[in-house]
Amino acid sequence: MALNYIWTGFFLVGFVAALAQWLFLGDTEIFKRIIDGTFSSAKMAVMDIALPLAGVMTLWLGIMNVGEKAGAINLFARIIAPFFSRIFPEVPRDHPANGHMVMNFSANILGLDNAATPFGLKAMESLQTLNPRKDEASNAQIMFLVIQTSGLTVIPLAIMAQRAILGAANPADIFIPTLIATFCSTLTGIVAVSLRQGINLLHPVVFGWIGGLTAVVAGIVFYLTNFLAKSEIELVSVVAANLILFSIIAAFMVAALLQRVNVFEAFIEGAKGGIETSLKIIPYLVGMLVAISVVRNSGILGMIVNAFAWVFTQLGLPTDFVGALPTALMKPLSGSGSRAMMIDAMTTYGVDSFVGRLASILQGAAD
Repeated sequence: MALNYIWTGFFLVGFVAALAQWLFLGDTEIFKRIIDGTFSSAKMAVMDIALPLAGVMTLWLGIMNVGEKAGAINLFARIIAPFFSRIFPEVPRDHPANGHMVMNFSANILGLDNAATPFGLKAMESLQTLNPRKDEASNAQIMFLVIQTSGLTVIPLAIMAQRAILGAANPADIFIPTLIATFCSTLTGIVAVSLRQGINLLHPVVFGWIGGLTAVVAGIVFYLTNFLAKSEIELVSVVAANLILFSIIAAFMVAALLQRVNVFEAFIEGAKGGIETSLKIIPYLVGMLVAISVVRNSGILGMIVNAFAWVFTQLGLPTDFVGALPTALMKPLSGSGSRAMMIDAMTTYGVDSFVGRLASILQGAAD
């Protein structure tokens, strides 16, 4: 419902602003700029963003299906089962909800948020079967939703793809910043819900998992900030992201061959869902990019950004990040809306600009 008002408001506020500029400032070109912008944004949403992104979604949904057929997803589920059983104490280890949650988390870890949605819905339906109070969310459902909305993106594939589509020199250079940001948001969410639900964070298994992952991320940050220059950090981020991605592909294929799975058929079976998923997001992407184009060309978005810049200037704070704030503000309300804001920031300020990179990290970090 909030998105309905926001989207409609973009057009109505843009119309009022344009009308005021025509009547009081004599800007006779304002309506032409807005309408031309809607056509341009609609074309960009489909031809420049959605169709190229369909290729990435098709590829990785196919790869994920190979991993699932090879048993890699089940192996991952068994590895994290001890941790899951502590933070989801209401869910039996052999319940189907565990598999659905793992598939959802796996898609989110790879930054395939649209592909993760069906798995998330299945997970919630499975968790509902264990819910004694059908009209209230159970503790397990609350924990799942918090983890789901905390970002959970380790390798932001979709964002990297969009950066590549828009001509980024190194689309993967946001990998390490996104990893650090999403870890902090996910950890905060798990700790907050655990305290509320009375989950023992000092249990050896829970403490071991959280402490171990914290130590790894802290070690990465310490190494990067103390031993590497900025250019070297960007290089490490690019190499690490691409090495991990290719290693996942190779590992899934080797595991599939060992399980005597027809790798190509498994890939094709999963890849078919990529086109379907991409087609589903086109209306949302067109709608949001066109609406953002209206508020930008009417001057409203510039006024909002300038207002934030003025406030932070008065507080004596830097304002370099202000251009990425629309993405951050939209993210909790709408994934498609924030994606459109991110694309708008990258096209306006430059895909390799500080604002362009920051908007990408905000998009991948948390809801």
